[in-house]
Amino acid sequence: MARGKAISVKIPTQRVITALQTKLAQLEADYTKQDEKEATYQIAYQAWQTQLANWAIEHFSKAENIRTNYRSWNNTLNLDFDIITKETNFPAEPVKDFDTIHNHTYKEMKEEISNAIRILKMTDEETVSTSTYQAVARYL
Repeated sequence: MARGKAISVKIPTQRVITALQTKLAQLEADYTKQDEKEATYQIAYQAWQTQLANWAIEHFSKAENIRTNYRSWNNTLNLDFDIITKETNFPAEPVKDFDTIHNHTYKEMKEEISNAIRILKMTDEETVSTSTYQAVARYL
């Protein structure tokens, strides 16, 4: 498959620096807030599991393929069953609306963005070439 013509655009250096600084600030904010967001998500997930268990208990009369496993050594009973349903009142699973940034990924991205900002601040060029922009475009 043949590629089309390359795009040749001159972008003001200061605009790229500003965009990278904004992205760096956003990256740092997302990283610092992810523990809080994860804790909120886990609370919502546990609440959903409780709702799901309550829903299953209410609809146990529709259960099929019931399997049990009794462990006498610790007096526990494991009950496993299937409920085939197309009901609309089924509890909705919470959605994780954020990305988890691992420590090594965060450090790598922060270092690369910071290096790009430092290099662009040292240049006297008023515009950034397309090849330079492509090198930092994945962060924007």
